Order: sequence, then C-alpha cells, then structure tokens
Amino acid sequence: MNLTADLEEKLRAVEESLRSLGGDVLVALSGGVDSSVMAHVATKSLGTDRVLCVAARSESNTEGDISLCRRLASDHGWRLEVIEYSELAIPNYAENPANRCYFCKGELYGRLDGLARDRGVVAVLDGSNADDAGDYRPGLRAVRERGVMSPLREAAITKEEVRQLARHFGLPNHDKPSSPCLSSRIPYGETITREKLEQVAGAEEWLRGLGLREFRCRHHGTVARLEVLPEDFPLLLEHRAAILKEFRKLGFVWVSLDLAGFRSGSLNAVLDTETVATNGTQG
Repeated sequence: MNLTADLEEKLRAVEESLRSLGGDVLVALSGGVDSSVMAHVATKSLGTDRVLCVAARSESNTEGDISLCRRLASDHGWRLEVIEYSELAIPNYAENPANRCYFCKGELYGRLDGLARDRGVVAVLDGSNADDAGDYRPGLRAVRERGVMSPLREAAITKEEVRQLARHFGLPNHDKPSSPCLSSRIPYGETITREKLEQVAGAEEWLRGLGLREFRCRHHGTVARLEVLPEDFPLLLEHRAAILKEFRKLGFVWVSLDLAGFRSGSLNAVLDTETVATNGTQG
C-alpha cells in the first residue's frame, strides 16, 4: 500500500534519527506489530549487521510469540537473539501490584542494557507509538529511566500508522490484535503463578482455534471470565458445551461470559486516579 505524504515524512524522520546515532542498535522484539515495524525500519535504515533484535522468553509470553519472532527474522533478514529468564523471580512482580509492568520492563531493559554494553551497541530501542502516551502504561516509566529510545513515538507515529507501515513493508502481523502479556489477565493484587499463566495460555489458545481474534480470558480463581466482541457471543454460545469441557480440564470450575464485551485493559477499571497518576505514563 502507498503511504501518505505525512507518514512518509514521519518515516524519514525515524530513519534519519537512527542514522544520526552513529553506531549499532538493539531492538526489543516482542512479535507485536509495533516492535516488528521498529525492527524492520532499523534494519532497512542501518543494515542487518548493525541491528540486533532481542526477544525475551519468560512465563508470561507464549511459544507462539517466540515462534513469530523467529519467523519474522528469518523472512525479513533481521538478526535475532532470544534470551530467557523468569519474570516470576523478579522482586515485586508475582505479587501483582498495579505497577507490575514497571518491574517487568525494568528487568527486561536492564538485561538489554547490559547486553548492549557487552556488544558495543549505542542505543536500545522499543516499539512504543504515539498512542501509548495516553494509556495507563507504567512500563513506560522504566523505558524512560533506562534511557530506552522510542523512535516511533518520538516521530508522533500512531498505532494506526504503525499498522499502515507494517502493511507497506509486507509484515504478516500487520493486523495482529494487541495482546499484552498473560499476567495482564490476572486482577491486580492476585498472586501470579506459573499455573495460572498456563491456564490462561491454554484457554486462549483453544478459543483462538474457534476463530476468535479480539478477546481475553480473565483469571478469577476458579472462574474464567471471557471477554469477546458482542458479535462473537453467538459463537461462544454455539460451542458452550465444548468450552465448559475444555476449561474444566484446565482447572476452571466456572466459565462466565462478560456481557460488556471485550475491553483492552478492563482490569484497570479498579484503579483510582491517584494510582494511575503515580504509576502510569506520567510516573
């Protein structure tokens, strides 16, 4: 697809900012569309030898995420390394406070910063876009504290424009729905365990097999609360018996359908204004 003149100008600004760094860069790659576009633009601008993409394997992401990173790197000529560590071992993480993402991102970018120093890399980049600044994202505080660069956000590239760039570059995940880590399915204050994450992963993988794209399985102890788009309610009701059977195998006793439908970040509804101001994007 052709880009608008405005988006072409923004893309040039990103490319120029990368070249002005005068050295190699490291891109935090998650398999989402934002980091994928960042990896592609960096590699296209600087060359494969000057860009290292790093994906992190841990309990809160799926093997599908890592597999997608490997496929993208193979198909588009990105240099990729996969690191592995336990998020559940990060201090304060498993307790699941409202600013859980701050501890998670702090650990990730601390590790990437160390890797960058070892490799002589001049900058660590993430895929944050301009729309992220208006959401509750305590992880952005860690991004700032660690000195991580966000070229897409700095060029005022929005989420929709990121998807346009992904289509323009021929990236297969251009229309991949946003999917935060599995820990985001567990209400704040409820302890995060490997068992709970595996239950959520298994439930969402099975639901994805039904053809669902925009949805969440929220973990409320013995209850699985399903958030899907209202137009997908009939599909769940059609497969009601099979869903109950499969989810009980996973360890859930009850399965509920949230009549409000799918809402990204719905668990943030319990947070008060002070919490958001302290731990969110302004933190």
